[in-house]
Amino acid sequence: MGLIKSLNKWANARTYLLLDLIRIMLGIIFFVKGIEFMTNFTEMERMARPFEGVPGGMFILHYIAPAHFVGGILIVVGLLTRWACIAQLPILFGAVLTNFLGEMDTNNLMLATVVLLSTLFFIVYGSGKHSVDYYLKMQQ
Repeated sequence: MGLIKSLNKWANARTYLLLDLIRIMLGIIFFVKGIEFMTNFTEMERMARPFEGVPGGMFILHYIAPAHFVGGILIVVGLLTRWACIAQLPILFGAVLTNFLGEMDTNNLMLATVVLLSTLFFIVYGSGKHSVDYYLKMQQ
């Protein structure tokens, strides 16, 4: 708990509007991908094909869309940002791995890598000053 408080103090002292806009764009990317996975099941099934032999493969398919959808909303508004980003990590590692186990798609690999690095940054940085987390903290 002390580590999280010290990270929040560090992040709030060094917050910039640009970082908040990047957080919002990251959330929008997750939200749109969640909707895309919900509406295009055949594409999602094609992307998950390299993981067919993995135990819990059906759980993985049912975890991806809601995690992206809900996590994207939480990241956009800045509520529980670190937890929402942590929930995205297994999916993003799987997205990077899919390119090496299945067919290589450099566009998907680049997008997955950039989103993974951004997500790791916001796990450390937090949600920033322009967020619901900061607003609720100031109300205490």
